[in-house]
Amino acid sequence: MYQQDLSGVWQLDSAALARPLPAAVPGDAALTLLEHRIIPDPFDSCNETAIQWIGETDWEYTTAFPVDAAVRQAETVLLHFDSIDTVADVYLNDHWLGRCENMFRSYEFEVHSLLCAGHNRLKVCIQAPAAAAREAAARQRLPMPDSPLQSIRHLNLLRKMQCQAGWDWGVSVPTGGIYGQVYLLAVATAKLDAVTHRQIHSDRHCRVEVTAHLTACAGGTLAVDFRFDGQSCRRTLDVQPGPVTATAAFELADPRLWYPAGYGEPALYRLEVAGPANRIGQHIGLRRLELRNEPDEHGISMAFRINGIDIFAKGADWIPADAFPGRHTPERYEMLLESARQANMNMIRVWGGGRYEDDCFYELCDRKGLLVWQDMMFACALYPSDEEFLVNVQAEVAYQVKRLQHHPSLALWCGDNEVIGAINWYDVSRQNYAAYLVNYDRLNREIARIVNAADPDRVFWPSSPCGGPGRFNDGWHDDSSGDMHYWEVWHGGKDFGSYHEVKPRFCSEFGFQSFPSLETVRRFAEPSQFNVFSPVMDHHQKCPRGNGAIIAMFANYFRMPDRFEHFLYLSQLQQALAIKTAVEYWRSTRPVCMGTLYWQLNDNWPVASWSSLEYSGSWKQLHYHARRFYQPLLGLAFVDRQGNWQVRAVSDLPAIKRLVLQSTAYDFNGRLVGKERFSAELAAPGSVELQTIPAAELPQQVFFELQTDGYDADGRLVDRHSNTIFPVPYKRCDLAPSQIRTEIKMHAARLSVELTADAPAFFVHLEPGACGGRFSDSSFTLLPGRAVTVDYFPFGPPPTADELRRELRVTHLRETY
Repeated sequence: MYQQDLSGVWQLDSAALARPLPAAVPGDAALTLLEHRIIPDPFDSCNETAIQWIGETDWEYTTAFPVDAAVRQAETVLLHFDSIDTVADVYLNDHWLGRCENMFRSYEFEVHSLLCAGHNRLKVCIQAPAAAAREAAARQRLPMPDSPLQSIRHLNLLRKMQCQAGWDWGVSVPTGGIYGQVYLLAVATAKLDAVTHRQIHSDRHCRVEVTAHLTACAGGTLAVDFRFDGQSCRRTLDVQPGPVTATAAFELADPRLWYPAGYGEPALYRLEVAGPANRIGQHIGLRRLELRNEPDEHGISMAFRINGIDIFAKGADWIPADAFPGRHTPERYEMLLESARQANMNMIRVWGGGRYEDDCFYELCDRKGLLVWQDMMFACALYPSDEEFLVNVQAEVAYQVKRLQHHPSLALWCGDNEVIGAINWYDVSRQNYAAYLVNYDRLNREIARIVNAADPDRVFWPSSPCGGPGRFNDGWHDDSSGDMHYWEVWHGGKDFGSYHEVKPRFCSEFGFQSFPSLETVRRFAEPSQFNVFSPVMDHHQKCPRGNGAIIAMFANYFRMPDRFEHFLYLSQLQQALAIKTAVEYWRSTRPVCMGTLYWQLNDNWPVASWSSLEYSGSWKQLHYHARRFYQPLLGLAFVDRQGNWQVRAVSDLPAIKRLVLQSTAYDFNGRLVGKERFSAELAAPGSVELQTIPAAELPQQVFFELQTDGYDADGRLVDRHSNTIFPVPYKRCDLAPSQIRTEIKMHAARLSVELTADAPAFFVHLEPGACGGRFSDSSFTLLPGRAVTVDYFPFGPPPTADELRRELRVTHLRETY
């Protein structure tokens, strides 16, 4: 076995540059230009407009290298690229090796005869994506409409990350580059390409059937070694050039099973397979995975069952971690995914307008117990289904499914995001609907065929949203089957109460925008631009109706904020309450609804968006609320559309057998108005209704503190949830002025903040300013006489107590007007 690494410092050149630049590989062209100060930071001010020439420019990566002796002696030498973005020609010592046209797959070239004893010159010529897209559009017999929000037209015709040219939350950084590993591989007889496996579970037993996928480069005899859980075996095969497989089976008694977060430990086993030229090591999890998509009294269900347990999926939608592909680091993945886990999430949906993520992403999800809903990379546009495009997609899908199939976190393959619905978005496709439907069906069926052949044990979900395999219902308005994208509150302008009008079986997209924090705004705007309608703030609002929608919704719930900082704060509070309203109600309809994934978890630059995590990784108020409304135990109350006050409780924990909910009413000076106590038995995870009365019978100038306790069969406290509920819109409440006192302390070897108030303060939100980081809790209720202590978690080197004291901002609802 011998592999020569070719990554490192290459040279980047183009007609637009005065001289070649040293460039990191793996890396992308735009990040190289930024690091050499050829372009301004597109995240700052309105600089994005000054870098769009990158997408109109051809780029050339070159490197020179001697060949290691062990490589020269091999009969076959393969030049391997994990990913080239995107349309590119590859040359070795001025010999053309081939053309790459898909950033979502690897490429390999046999180069033994082209290598020389001295220095070898490797060149990758990347065509300008704008030009490549125009050429692809000229070849189409049937026009393929694309998103009007993107800076590069017809990008949907390239197998390239769709949001690289911008989105309604994304900056346009139309870059290209070389990502992942680049190496020479010496091969005697065969190369190991991938390792897949199947699991057959029975009572306290699991059979693991492993398949090694190889490409034989020459005829002969080869050996493949398998190791799993202390067991090992060797398979010897006589092969001819071409694809070949070797298999092995392992029996495990009483296996340790993999569970998603909140349901048990995500146990992993090590699997290693060694071929003649290379080896592949994986961590796999043993679990029985089912997707229930069955007719019932409510329509057609959508629920994940893991190891016999019906899982309520709690999570958010994921977009690429950064607009610069070169910044997709393990550290950034860790920060974002750990924040998801800490918010009691158990599922992440990888959205189809981005990228299949790096191995590190899925490995982290495996270890953290985060299920992955994996879209294929098609989103919000129409795509060709001609032979050339299909061949390209076939190679992509086969590669990605074999690469990712072993991950226990991977729960679902989904064909695309909103592509079937996009047929209705454009005049040209509406007027010729039948032709475009046939075109869609041809592509979707081919994706399904490849997925099902490579991974027969997972469900292929045709599109998000849809009713399931073979069911293309209107998933934006039909809540009776499959997954739903519910956008009537944001795009439709309806109030939060409209969330109570639908009962999705599984809601995989819904959201509400907010502005970023003041500290994030400071990173891209000068104080002169501190106005939500200033040019720079407008530039960092990519949704055409975004600011208007945020402020219009203020009128339903809040009094108008009095200054810029309070606009930012109130927008984040409004976003949190929108998603809280939806999730709490939909969880309370369990088992009708069995999953909520809000749009969206993260940002790829500093921007006004639907995210709960800012680009810096800081938690918006929504993320703190998500940590509470995604707790296993939940107590809630709301006024329904019929004017009734409903009190409910929800549990995801089989250990809870009895719920006790105490509802305490206070006036806005903090005086006790009344108490009620409710109790219910729970034989299994589910929801219970505890009280329904006409809302008119409630006192108006009060708020309710709900404390919900869950006890096991032995009477021990298992979980506790606290919730503050207002029975009327916040703007109608005569909130008392409240003075909050803070004291910075050292607590459990870290800095903490103790907060006290002289009157009830609501949605008390802490921001660490330039110190960066997050707190253990925020956007909570602070009552007089009850001190609250929150821990501070810095993202970098910890500040001193004095530094945190100077930077700390504490805001609550009453002080915003």
